[in-house]
Amino acid sequence: MPPPAFPEHADPCGWNALLPPRTPRPPAQGDIAVKYAVVGAGYTGLAAARRLAELDPSASIAVLEATTVGEGASARNSGFASPGDLPASTDPAELRHTAALNRFGEEGFFWLQHLIQTHRIACDLERTGRIKAAATEAGARVVHTLHAAVRAAGLPHTLLDRDAMAERIGTAYYGCGLYTEEGHLLQPAALIRGLADTLPENVTLYELSPVQTLRRAGPWELRTPTARITAATVVLATNAAVKHFGYLRNRVVTIHTYAAITEAIPPARLGAMANWGLLPAHRLGTTVRRVGADRLMVRSLYAYERGIPAATVRTALRGCFHRRYPELSHVGLEYVWGGTTALTMNGAPFCGRLDDGLYAFAGCNGAGIVKGTVLGKRLAETITGQRDLADVAATYGSASWVAPEPFRTIGFHVVSALERRRAGLEM
Repeated sequence: MPPPAFPEHADPCGWNALLPPRTPRPPAQGDIAVKYAVVGAGYTGLAAARRLAELDPSASIAVLEATTVGEGASARNSGFASPGDLPASTDPAELRHTAALNRFGEEGFFWLQHLIQTHRIACDLERTGRIKAAATEAGARVVHTLHAAVRAAGLPHTLLDRDAMAERIGTAYYGCGLYTEEGHLLQPAALIRGLADTLPENVTLYELSPVQTLRRAGPWELRTPTARITAATVVLATNAAVKHFGYLRNRVVTIHTYAAITEAIPPARLGAMANWGLLPAHRLGTTVRRVGADRLMVRSLYAYERGIPAATVRTALRGCFHRRYPELSHVGLEYVWGGTTALTMNGAPFCGRLDDGLYAFAGCNGAGIVKGTVLGKRLAETITGQRDLADVAATYGSASWVAPEPFRTIGFHVVSALERRRAGLEM
């Protein structure tokens, strides 16, 4: 059996649940002929469709979304966005590579910021900075290495001890942290809804329209349960679900991750910072952020290719929350949900041409808002002949080969078990 065409989530997205109800656009019906078909209404798909519409304003463009906007993977993340990343070390080559990546990040972020301002998308975008925090000795070494790197790069920052962490975020769980001024938080469901509802006039969005088959029949032919769409050019903006169509099966793997938003908490218990986001020192650790005035979000747990039972997820996320805030053990989780991301072996995405008239982006590696936006934009510019993707490949690299099954599954479980042990209290 091929991988599913799109992830099916049992629990509604908590970010979406916090917003007023939205009426989805109607599904695709009957025979539809367009110049461009974009599969997936996430950040990449909407960026590609919008940029195609800008560069080819007379073209007809269809965006096919399998679920509803706000319930897909683009809304099921932690809501961190930034025009730039921090260097991981003081190595000159690392500093140069980070600077090159950040040029793409700035392009994507400032375009997003422009769209948010132009269309008045109320997504709570705020520059908050971010905290890299450690609860273990190994984590502290990571934080101090990062501290040396940002100091060498001349970036504004503050090194925080346990007391300073407690004062800022309301818990003494973390032994140290590094606060850097660059970093934004936003409401991801509100953002993706706003981007979808402000597409140019020559773009038609079809929701609840999963593409079941894709084949060449002169033009490309896409079939949904209720429609046949023909297009000269197709963009697969489906991340790991690109495997459903037979592409990149040995380049991309699907990882399920989970998050929760708590019940209301007295604001005084959440620290002096009105809005903050915390990233763990270990890659399998728990991400935490303040949501509005009186809630927290916790994000943790990773599963390979298939989901974790809902009861197990709720118990684990409740444990992550209460370990950090034991005095709030009476507070429960109001929303719990899962999402998926696409990982590659070498951390590089695939962005480019798969076949004549067929393009894809896959392998966001857990950083989809800005990266997905800028690479969707670049795909559209490549398709319309405005530029090529040479600088994308030179900067990001390209997704490498992944071992076939069963070695892939065995390797994932061995590595993840080792990494969970190393993460310890960072989880």
